[in-house]
Order: sequence, then structure tokens, then C-alpha cells
Amino acid sequence: MKRLRDLSRILVICEKPRAAERIADALDEGGKPLRRRLLGAPYYIARRDGDELIIVSALGHLYTVAQREGRWTYPIFDFTWVPVYEADRRAGERRRGFIEAIRRLSRDVEGYVSACDYDIEGSLIAYNILRHICGLESLKAARRMRFSALTRRDILKAWREMSETLDFPLIEAGRARHEVDWLFGINLSRALTLSVKRATGFYRTLSIGRVQGPTLSFLRDREIEVRTFVPRPYWIIEAEAEIAGRRLKVEYAGGRIGREADALEIERRCRGGVGVVKAVSRSMHRVQPPTLFNLGDLQREAYRVFRYSPSKTLRLAESLYLDAYISYPRTSSQKLPSTIDVREILRGLRETKYSPLAEDLLSKRALRPREGKMTDPAHPAIHPTGVAPKGLRGAESKLYDLICRRFMASMGDEAVRERIRAEIDVEGYRFHLKGGRILEAGWMRFYKPYIREREVELPPLREGMPAKLVRVEAVKRFTKPPKRYNQSSLLKRMEEAEIGTKATRAEILETLYRRGYVEGDPMRMTDLGFAIVETLSRYCPEILSVEMTRRLERKLEAIQLGEAEADEVVEEAVEALKPILKRFREREMTIGLEIDRAIRGDIIRANTLGSCPRCGRDLRIFRGRESGKRFAGCVGYFDGSCNVTYPLPQRGRIEATGKRCEVCGAPIIRVLRRGRRPWELCIDPKCPSNRR
Repeated sequence: MKRLRDLSRILVICEKPRAAERIADALDEGGKPLRRRLLGAPYYIARRDGDELIIVSALGHLYTVAQREGRWTYPIFDFTWVPVYEADRRAGERRRGFIEAIRRLSRDVEGYVSACDYDIEGSLIAYNILRHICGLESLKAARRMRFSALTRRDILKAWREMSETLDFPLIEAGRARHEVDWLFGINLSRALTLSVKRATGFYRTLSIGRVQGPTLSFLRDREIEVRTFVPRPYWIIEAEAEIAGRRLKVEYAGGRIGREADALEIERRCRGGVGVVKAVSRSMHRVQPPTLFNLGDLQREAYRVFRYSPSKTLRLAESLYLDAYISYPRTSSQKLPSTIDVREILRGLRETKYSPLAEDLLSKRALRPREGKMTDPAHPAIHPTGVAPKGLRGAESKLYDLICRRFMASMGDEAVRERIRAEIDVEGYRFHLKGGRILEAGWMRFYKPYIREREVELPPLREGMPAKLVRVEAVKRFTKPPKRYNQSSLLKRMEEAEIGTKATRAEILETLYRRGYVEGDPMRMTDLGFAIVETLSRYCPEILSVEMTRRLERKLEAIQLGEAEADEVVEEAVEALKPILKRFREREMTIGLEIDRAIRGDIIRANTLGSCPRCGRDLRIFRGRESGKRFAGCVGYFDGSCNVTYPLPQRGRIEATGKRCEVCGAPIIRVLRRGRRPWELCIDPKCPSNRR
């Protein structure tokens, strides 16, 4: 590598202030860089190899794509890159100071280093700073650090081994992705918003994009399956048998029964019957350790055990990364290269509460984590760095524990589970008794808090033992519709369909909630979300096409591999949009009216709290004209046909529960307030149930 020792001042560009602080502390030879602030932006002066390092920070993206000029309309294909504060003055104002600070600090600099996260976003952030602030010449002199963790060891290694040039394939892929997403997002969202405004005169921000569309389509298809599902009755036999002095649950071997008469006949003939154990089988099963986490795996597991949303998990993981406690989280990889010293990481964990578990692994002769098939060209699987955490609390502490235990479990031995199955004959009917136990815990000792294992210890069983049925009951059940997507299962569906990226999928789900297209978890489509998809499927089905989105996604990935040109992919996106927007414009009034009907329906539904206990019409949320306070009133209140009203809490969100008060019969409402658990109460403040 060409050394930087001939240079006197080097500008080191970091992605975020916390990352800049860690990088400065690691690069300064004395470990104590000078800390300064300019126009609200922190920066650091460090010394290394005779050079002065000016270490500056961005605030994520400082530049973004924006319309070059013209009215708020569509189609728009003329765009440029501008400072974020020009495109969004409220959200971007703080970035103005950072841009000006970097501009001043980059004067009289002889060298440039990109130390942003090693992915397309980080590469693009540094590129835009160099191009728009430092000038085009800086791109020729800039070099690139590559690291997957913010430990001192990793930062110094990245400094020693930095590349001679910027990672231009990543930069071009990032630029094209932003431009394509902007083209789809701005044009389709404006088309939706303006269709409603021109049809009704009212403004409502609506959005759709190349990934939002297919994702909404998944939800629509599942919602139709749920709503059109016709439950069918079936019967099961619930039974318990007394064997060797213990009462144990047994399963009817025939499974579901289609006719009630058949189920009742089995119940009649087996009730109080004494059967006999016919056969006993035992089998051993070896259970492999879990694979290392990539981001999708971590998001799904955190949802399963903590009910964290994918976006919350990503925020927590990024915070742990910036504190150097875990490796870079935005990775697809389930692999750990041999260059990562797992023993060194375990020696670090030995100084924490994981000491006994870490010692156990360190005593093994060979250590190799169990890897999955997924790879990532830039980063390894998510793993702890071995840096002992300080002051971790709450959700961050829980997620860190999950990551550490998964890392250690991946290196544990196979677990061994014994399964026992006995067949019981009662009056010619067969029942099964199932049990099992863990013979060797293996990796499960490391991952124990998060394992879904139910051991059913059985008494010693042998053929010919008596088994008396002490309970037999034919129970009517109904077939159930397919489950609605939750945030975890929808994320997995997006991964399987190859739409979105590991970094953006969680953000897409947040947008669907924010726009009012879905609600709750499991995710239920609102009338508005349904109308958006149904309307687009009739008039512009390409917007919902998984194939079109996947094709574009693969083209964007090809840029990163040097197999496609960014400008050609962007132009292809423009050509794909032109006929879609033309048809949208031709049907604008029809589309606007259909969506407006759904918006009005959603507003009415959200404000309806139940039925009036006096006349049976809707109780809705209203606001007083003079006081501005909200209250619940019968819809007959304004025409004088019914005067039922109730005061409501003035803070928080109020939802209908669909339940009625057992005391007075009025609707039960739910109040949701930030920082407090939701609570339910009778809408009538005078009801005795509210004084309990």
C-alpha cells in the first residue's frame, strides 16, 4: 500500500459522530485526540505516523436526490443531488452546519480517507461529501478504510490495509439505487396524492414505491384469503389416561373427525375404558447448533422472543455497533471468516457475566461456529466483538444478550434428544402417548433462555401395561384461515421474493404503518390500504409487480459487481415509469374518487367507538366547536334524534374494542398513551365498573 507519510494533513470522513469519536480514539497514537466543535459539528485532530488527521463526521446522508426545478406535479425525470437541507428544510437544517464545517476543515488538506460504514450507503455518503464539498479532484486522492467492527483492533487494521482508491462499484450502486427509488417514489406518490386532490379538492399525503407496492400486494392477497375463508367444522378427541399412577394427555391416532356422530361414538365407546400399551418406541435425535445471525435472522428472532419490531431491532443493533460491542449489523452473511479470532472474542466475553460459558468453549480443542448458506461480500455474520459492555440497560441489554448467546451456541456441541412414543389400544381405537427429554444439552446450555423446548417426562413404559382413560371428550373445532402476516413473517416474505434490501425492508414496514395502510400486529390492512392496492391493480398493475421490482433489484446488484452501468439502469427505470404514469394521468379522476371513498371510510371507522346504548346507532368521536375538546356522541346528536354523549380522555389515542360493559352495556374503549400501558374502561364515566 502506498503510505500516507508524505502527507501532512489528512481528512478522515466518518458516517456518524459516535463512529468518528471511536475512530479518532483508535487512530491517535496517544489515544487522546483533540476534541473540537465547529458550527455545531464535532471533529477531532489526531496524530499518526507524522501526519495530522482531521476526523470529521456526517449525520448519515448530507446530500439527497431532488427535483431540479418545476411545479409539484408528475411525471418528473429531471433531478439533481442537493444538500439535504435544501430538499427538506426542517429535517435537514442541522446538516447545514455539518456541511459548512467540513468545507472549512477540508481546506489545505492533502489526503482524504473514507471511514464510513463499508456498504453502499456509507460509500455513497463519503463520495457525496468529497464530490460536493471537497471537489472532484479529491476523488482521485481519496482512499478507503474497510472494517466490520469499531474496535481499536479493527480500526487500526483497516487503516493499515486501506485501499488505494474509493470503492466506486459500491458508490455507483448506491447512487443508482437512490435515483431509482426517488424516481419511483416521487412520481407514484405524487400521482396518488394529486389524484385525490384533483378529484375532491382535499390534500392527503399518500405514498407508494417500487418495494411498497409488491409488499402491499402480499398483504392484500393474504387479507382476501382471510376474509373469504369459510370455516368448516371438525371434531377432535381430547383424552387423558392414567398410566403407572400418573395422569397423562394422550392423542387420538385418527386425528380430525369429519362427522359429529363418529366423534360421539368414539367418546361413548372409550369413556372409562381400560386399554393396554401395545408398543413403545424410543429414538435419539441429534439437534444441530443454530447458525450465526445475519440481520434478517436477528430481526425475526428478536421479534419472536422480545416482540421487537424489525426497525427497533435494527436501531438497537446499530447502537451496539457504534459502541463497538457487536459487528456491523446490516449484513446478509451467516458466515464468519477464519481471519476473525473467535478465541480472542471469547476471552473478552470471559470478563463479563458469560465467563462460565466462555470458559467452557475455550477449553475445546477446536472451535468453529456453525454457518448458514447466506453470504455477504462486505461483512461477516453478526457477532460480539469481545469488548465488555458498560452500562447497557433495557432493550439494548436484551438484544446484546441474544447476540452473545447465539454466537456461543453456534460453537456448542450437538444436543441429543430422546423421543418416546407409545401406542395405546382402547376398544379397538388407537391413542398415542408422546414424551421426550434432553439427554445431552450441548449448545442448548448457551441459548437456554431463548429455546422453545417442552420436555414431557414419562414414567417407565412397557408393552402390556394398563392404561385407563379418565377423560374422553369429543370437542368441536373449526378450521382456521391462514394467519395474517406479522412484521417478522412479512419481512421473511420480502426476503424470499428478493425485494428491498436488508437495510430498507424494516423501513418499508414502518412506512406502511405511518401512511395508515396497515394497523396492528398481526398486520391488518385498512380500507385505505386495500383501496390503494385494488385501484392500482386495476389501472397500474406493474406498480404491484414482484417481477418488475425483482428485476430492478438484480440490475442494481449487478452494478455493485461491475456487471451493469448505473446510468443505464436509471434510464431503464425512467422508461418503465413512463407508460405507468401516462395511464395514471388518463384515469386520475376515477382513481382519486375510489381512494377518497376509502379514506372517508377509514376516518369514520377510526372514530366509531361502538353503538349507542339508547338507539343503537354509531357512537363517534367529535370535537366541541368552542372548547375544541373531544367527546363521544351518538350520530343522532346533531339532528336532535338522540342526545347520548360521553366525555373522553383528552390525551392519547382512543380505540374501539368491540366489547360491551358487563355492568351498564355501554361500549368499552381502549386508551393508548405514550409511556404508559394501554388500558380499557367503560365509555360512561359514571359506570360503577370504572371505580373498581
